[in-house]
Order: sequence, then structure tokens, then C-alpha cells
Amino acid sequence: MHEVKIDVNTDILEVNRREAEENRKHLESHGIFAVDILGAIGSGKTMLIERSTPLLVSQGFRVGAIAGDVYGEDDFQRLKKLGIPVVNLNTGKECHLDAHLVHHALHELPLDKIDILFVENVGNMICPTDFPLGSHVRVVVVSVTEGDDVIRKHPMIFRECQICVINKIDLAEAVEVNVERMVEDLKIISPETIPVLTNLKEGEGVGKFIENLLEIREKVL
Repeated sequence: MHEVKIDVNTDILEVNRREAEENRKHLESHGIFAVDILGAIGSGKTMLIERSTPLLVSQGFRVGAIAGDVYGEDDFQRLKKLGIPVVNLNTGKECHLDAHLVHHALHELPLDKIDILFVENVGNMICPTDFPLGSHVRVVVVSVTEGDDVIRKHPMIFRECQICVINKIDLAEAVEVNVERMVEDLKIISPETIPVLTNLKEGEGVGKFIENLLEIREKVL
């Protein structure tokens, strides 16, 4: 029988923070700008990458991705069709990616052939907040179908992100959601976070998202 010893004084969040810092250094040593994409299931995280990648490639950027999910490879297969390097990460029972998992994924990617790396987190609005991955920017995607109170109900995740994509604005009237109210809630909760309104199904707002993303990249790299 194996004896397992657990140090109850170990701070899991601190260990993750240190590993995230190592990931950041590793990425920067290869000149990579990393983007952590968070949001609920069905908000549009995968589609944001699908819509953004061709536009970034057209500007000369080499894109890669990590697809995080609890189980399966549906998102991984969608991103693979983009013709970019991509790694699938399944977390099993965990409701978020952590820096250690991402560390392993980085070793499976051709980092010298990537300029911008998207890391799609597990679909969850709470768990990923406390687990930085080493990315340079965090993006939260929310859908109007989640209700116009979704931002004020999840303040912590928005305080940790630099861009908030409010998606499916074409459905706002049908689901009786006030998009302006969502933007106002964001300004109150996290004044520095940039709101971007999108209809990713049609590609609306993607150009603005990329513009903001690249402005941040210029500042951090």
C-alpha cells in the first residue's frame, strides 16, 4: 500500500501563480503573445478564435491554440480545421485549466512558429478566475442570452480581464436584454476593461476585438 503525504500548508494558488510566471517567461522567450479566453459554455469562445485567426493570419501573424475542456475534443477539432498548431487539454473533474496543465501543453506546440497563442479555458464563469495561466491578456466572452445581469453577478472574473466580448448582440431584442446596461455594469465593476460588442456568427465586431488585442500586445511585448 502506497503512503501519500500531503503538506496542508501548501498554498495551491501560490504554486499556480509561480508556474504561471514561468509559463509567461517561457512564452516571452519565444516572442509569443498569449491570450486566455474565458466564459460560460456556449458564449462564443471557440468562435471568437475561429473568426479572429484568419484576420490575424492575413496581417502576417502565426497563430496557435490550446483547447481546454472537461472532456472530449469538439473544440479541438474545430480549431484544428483552421490549419494552426493546436493542443487539446481535458481537465477531467476540474472546472478550469491551471498553469501546470498549460506548461505541459506548451511543450507540445511548435513555439518557434507561433506569434499569438489563444488559450481557450473551460466553460465556467467562476473557477478559472483564481488560476492565471501565464497569458498576457485575459478576455471574457459573455452572450446576451445569459441575461443582462450576467456581468454584475460575476464581478470577479471581469475585474481580472482586460477585454470583455459581449456576443450575440443580434439576439438582444429577442431575449429582451439591454446591451447598454451590460456595458454600464462593466464600467462600474471594472472601468479599465474594454467592452467589445459582437455578433460572431456574422463576424461583426471581430475587427474591433483584434484592434484592441494588438494594442495590448504592443504594450506588453
